Amino acid sequence: MQAIILAAGMGKRLKDLTANNTKCMVKVNGVALIDRMLHQLDELHLDRIVIVVGYEGQKLMEYIGTLAIGTKIEYIDNPIFDKTNNIYSLALAKKQLMEDDTILLESDLIFEDRVLKALLEDPRETLALVDKYESWMDGTVVKLGEDDEIQAFVPGKKFVFDDIPYYYKTVNIYKFSKHFSKTHYVPFLEAYSMALGNNEYYEQVLRVITLLDDPEIKGKRLNGELWYEIDDIQDLDIAESMFAKSDEEKLSRLQARYGGYWRYPKLLDFCYLVNPYYPPKKLMDEMKSNFEKLLTEYPSGMYVNALLAAKNFGVRQEYVVVGNGAAELIKSLMEKTTGKIGVTYPTFEEYPNRCSEDDLVKFVPKKEDLRYDEKDLIDYFSEYPVETLLLVNPDNPSGNYIDRQGTEKLLTWAKEHHTRVILDESFLDFADCESVTYVENEMLENYPNLVVVKSISKSYGVPGARLGILLSSDREMIADMKKDVAIWNINSFGEFYLQIAEKYKGDYKKGLEKFYQSRREFLEALSENKKIHVLPTQANYVMCKIEGMTAKELTKRLLTEYDILIKDLTAKMRKMGFDGEYIRLAVRNQKDNGALIQALKELFNE
Repeated sequence: MQAIILAAGMGKRLKDLTANNTKCMVKVNGVALIDRMLHQLDELHLDRIVIVVGYEGQKLMEYIGTLAIGTKIEYIDNPIFDKTNNIYSLALAKKQLMEDDTILLESDLIFEDRVLKALLEDPRETLALVDKYESWMDGTVVKLGEDDEIQAFVPGKKFVFDDIPYYYKTVNIYKFSKHFSKTHYVPFLEAYSMALGNNEYYEQVLRVITLLDDPEIKGKRLNGELWYEIDDIQDLDIAESMFAKSDEEKLSRLQARYGGYWRYPKLLDFCYLVNPYYPPKKLMDEMKSNFEKLLTEYPSGMYVNALLAAKNFGVRQEYVVVGNGAAELIKSLMEKTTGKIGVTYPTFEEYPNRCSEDDLVKFVPKKEDLRYDEKDLIDYFSEYPVETLLLVNPDNPSGNYIDRQGTEKLLTWAKEHHTRVILDESFLDFADCESVTYVENEMLENYPNLVVVKSISKSYGVPGARLGILLSSDREMIADMKKDVAIWNINSFGEFYLQIAEKYKGDYKKGLEKFYQSRREFLEALSENKKIHVLPTQANYVMCKIEGMTAKELTKRLLTEYDILIKDLTAKMRKMGFDGEYIRLAVRNQKDNGALIQALKELFNE
């Protein structure tokens, strides 16, 4: 068996990285693509490796000469690489293609050894390696029958988005038998090139072959094996996290992304916090049906969005400002907040990170389970007075909750002491012990010292819409914040969500009921693990203290062995004087929660 690698392309989308090098010389975590690929092929003890070169071909050949590859390497030059596509490069190797069974690869790929193993261990002689289509993929896809028959090759320009559930992406690695190359591929390649020219793709030939009664080629489906095609700098960034040199580096790279995990379709994200049972499909369908208008027309300005939020939450328009996520509002608010600021630790650090360390007055609960109530806060901040008191309720990450009666006692005390209270209720809807919100005209008017922040992204499960609200009866402050944020700070998708959300309040309530049940079952299952101490929570996450393994090790192993991402809190807790190993787990739907519970059982040998 031999391998043929197509490496003539210029890789223009990688810009500066391919200004003086061919695409396959781009490095992923310090190793060139062609270096990695050739060493993987060298392990297969092939008869030869044929490489079609073109752009910067001499430089590529000289580089390969330094790699000490044991397998015989032959080169074919494509002198018109800038005027042709890969159909011409492969046509240049048609003689070699008919001389032996072949692994055909494109040079811009990075993949695990398991990918080649899956292809070669399959006894079928002629295969196109494919993977279930995901939104990050680009290029040719196929439709497969039950017996892996390729029903259709679909090039990018024929892509039908409604057919996505039936699509498999070609990995651009193939296994051709010598017989298939002689009787099918090369004859059709020659005919196709003669009819349509050389500025085409070799997959088009396969597309024609699949129309035959006996095309011989089948689809080989991958099952979790990692691969990535690198066409631009974003692809390179993703590949460097997927193929990091160590588990620790992989974890660090993923954490540094702060989201965007849809590019990692197999990843279960127990780190970021959303509502697993909202929005409903009908709401999403309504947004989809208006997609074209929302994408191509300007959104409204701050005035209209404040009006929509006021209508949605039943408050006066002059009491509310809408943000591009709560984070935008927190930034504006904290920049305008002066004097001493009381903060309970551990908490959501977006607030204290916006403050000078000298201005922070820190309350740390004495109890091991991090519980505290309004009396604890009143006693502490009576002794250490502050101009502003931050209360995240339920708190993040501890899940500590102060009920309505306790919160009003705290607000009354703060009002009497001329202390402003910033109350973040982003997770309050997840508290099933009572139905409560502080987004009310009466509450805001009774406590003019109160500022309420609510992340719509977190409560309503629409983080991509980037929506948050801030409320206060201090009209001057609200008007000032509206001037501080951009007039078009909300895009059309966020605006439209605010416009239609009121119709789905019944669905939201039903979603919360499903969430309460999922959380109860999740916490019960976690508590059965003797190595995990579960802290009480009223939020859509739970903080746990673990034994038998460090939180860092657990986080790494969950990611690398199970594709599950969790939050390691140990470093944060040690800064506050708490010994032990701490993690935070989001509450997801029952299926995902079950996958995490099973992984934890296996890792802790429970």
